[in-house]
Amino acid sequence: MDLLQDLPATVLLAALAAGFLAGVVKGMVGFAMPMVLISSLSSFLPPEVALAGLILPTVVTNGMQALRQGAAAAWRSVKRFRLFLGLGLVTLLGSAQLVAVLDGPTLLVMIGVPIVLFACAQLAGWQLRIAPGRQTVAEAGIGAFAGFIGGLSGVWGPPTVAYLTALGTEKAEQMRVQGVIYGLGAVALVGAHIASGVLNGQTAWFSAALLVPAILGMVLGQRVQDRIDQAQFRRATLFVLLLAGLNLVRRGLS
Repeated sequence: MDLLQDLPATVLLAALAAGFLAGVVKGMVGFAMPMVLISSLSSFLPPEVALAGLILPTVVTNGMQALRQGAAAAWRSVKRFRLFLGLGLVTLLGSAQLVAVLDGPTLLVMIGVPIVLFACAQLAGWQLRIAPGRQTVAEAGIGAFAGFIGGLSGVWGPPTVAYLTALGTEKAEQMRVQGVIYGLGAVALVGAHIASGVLNGQTAWFSAALLVPAILGMVLGQRVQDRIDQAQFRRATLFVLLLAGLNLVRRGLS
């Protein structure tokens, strides 16, 4: 627990606040916890510590989201998107090993650029269109890409959300599918970053410390979700993510 003990109180409080904010956003829109956490935590912590910090909250909150309609519904989603999950797992495990050899600025840019591109495209009204008969190829390609950037950064939401939106997935199922995909990816991320050394005896305690605020934030976010217009809030969230992504790119290039 040396890392927790060595952190200044203001830094720890800021990290806990980031966990709570990420939970609120996750509860409202079903994704973006890793993006919010990696963007905020890396503003005052080393990128590898920020990456380790998001892992356990991401696993737990996605499990909550995936199982909200029960285990049977979650299993149906696993079977439907098994190609996406399988290829994403393979590329995630491979790219996770690159974290230890990439320098901090490069990692920040590689995290920030996909966030910026996704947010800009969505705010501009762009939606991914998949031609009939090309769904299998698209699922394989997007799943592999999502896993690749997920292994590097813990962030695999943007391509996943774009793909599910392109399929016209019904809202309740889309929320569940996101929980299943992100949850299984997060479990794989745990193993991958134990192997890479990012998640270790010190950083695991830091990640565990973020669990409580993240869960509390998610519960609050789910309650608020029932009382606001989802489309308007999602647009506001994309603006926030755009600013966060631009900040990551700025820090990586400075």
